[in-house]
Amino acid sequence: MTDRVRTRTAGLDHTDRHPHRDDGAKLEAIVYAATERFGREGYENTKWADVAHDVGVGPTALYHYFESKQHCLFVIMADAIASFRMRFDEVRALHPEDPVVAIRALLESTFDLDEHAVMKNRLIVAEQGLMSTPRVSPREEQARRLAHAKSRDVELAWSTYLSRAMEAGALPEADPRLLTRSLLGFYNSVWHWYRPDGIISLEQLGDFYVERSLALLGVEDDHKEEHR
Repeated sequence: MTDRVRTRTAGLDHTDRHPHRDDGAKLEAIVYAATERFGREGYENTKWADVAHDVGVGPTALYHYFESKQHCLFVIMADAIASFRMRFDEVRALHPEDPVVAIRALLESTFDLDEHAVMKNRLIVAEQGLMSTPRVSPREEQARRLAHAKSRDVELAWSTYLSRAMEAGALPEADPRLLTRSLLGFYNSVWHWYRPDGIISLEQLGDFYVERSLALLGVEDDHKEEHR
């Protein structure tokens, strides 16, 4: 299942959906266009009418799918974070025997992104503070709660895994929650400044951050060449 297919239901009630047969495709197009606009130009700088123009519909048509621009933002965030969590489980399952190899693979996977995924990461990092502020609108609040819950789930997954790696002797003892927040904060810092059309490639960026993330975790990595 693709990210955009999952977006059809993330933070949306089935009763909220427009009844036409092309509803799902139009919803995907709106989410894709909004992600590109928000990621490139900034959420605050993007007008809802700009997204409508990109999709080729009138501004009022967007309200068949989303109550507001912020409702759309929360749905995008929830779906992107859910995808991140799914990848975490998939990659970890490929390396059940060696936590160090699994951790390296997990870190490397977070840089295996296309340009649209980079836009999602930029958007999440730039607007993540909005997830902490309750909304008056029930639909916005439902989507916000979902995005916030997905974010906490990712943090818990990393914290639990790091804790188990410590118990197995693969990592030095440390506070797993603090270590997780330091690791994720280090990763998120990338998307404040990285641009796909910049002078640094995503591959170069990944190499730099993965090695330093392993150092942050206290890993003495004897598996680097073997893993590659």
